[in-house]
Amino acid sequence: MTAVVIDNLSIAFPTARGISHAVRGVSLTIGTEKLGIVGESGSGKSLTARSILRLLPASAQVTADRLSFDGIDVLRASEAEMRAIRGKRAGLILQDPKYSLNPVMTAGAQIAEAWRTHRKGSRRAALQAAEHLLEQVQIRDPQRVAGAYPHELSGGMGQRVMIAMMLAPDPELLIADEPTSALDATVQAEILRLMEDLVSRRGMGLILISHDLPLVSHFCDRVAVMYAGRVVEELRAADLRRAGHAYTRGLLDCLPTLSDPKVRLNVMTRDPAWLT
Repeated sequence: MTAVVIDNLSIAFPTARGISHAVRGVSLTIGTEKLGIVGESGSGKSLTARSILRLLPASAQVTADRLSFDGIDVLRASEAEMRAIRGKRAGLILQDPKYSLNPVMTAGAQIAEAWRTHRKGSRRAALQAAEHLLEQVQIRDPQRVAGAYPHELSGGMGQRVMIAMMLAPDPELLIADEPTSALDATVQAEILRLMEDLVSRRGMGLILISHDLPLVSHFCDRVAVMYAGRVVEELRAADLRRAGHAYTRGLLDCLPTLSDPKVRLNVMTRDPAWLT
């Protein structure tokens, strides 16, 4: 896995009230590791990750001193060069399979389509590859699931199909945007164990976007904490409980715990200085 380099990334959108700065001066480097990006909704997590694939709205105003994937300048790359990165070298797992999978195509057909797009094999080979990929994501009856439509699958199965689809081209980087938020706790744990196993075996990099700080601290190698479009703190995931920034401490203090039950949870007190 070749490094992704983000240096001084800014993303803004024109609005009726002027320019809205959604991401401001973000710098990150991602290699063969599991990087967690955490923060509240609207902090710029998904926009930062999607900028790597140049999957932003046409109205987005994107600037960066450097935004590269394996040395390719993402901001200046042609659409053909970006198509060679999207899906083939970097996969994106979205939040809820109910809204991400095509409702009129079977699961196997969707995985096979992703496989054929990047590997140029026959239809039969693609369908066989789809069943093999479903086996890799620990689906017990891959032939039946391959022939099922998304509405016939549970949330956990749908998410496994999404992961299989993203793995079809054998990518170097996997971006998982809240991949377990629509699942119950038991299925969440199964999906995360599956992703960890696949990332380790395939030697991939992983960006995990999440609101769940305990999950990220146990699953990832490194964590970037975002607030109002900025990275306010970056640290080893194992050190998250010892975070130094007041915003990160505030997020941790708002979490309910069985060891220290409270009548009322803490409320975040925000400092205007965090914006600068």
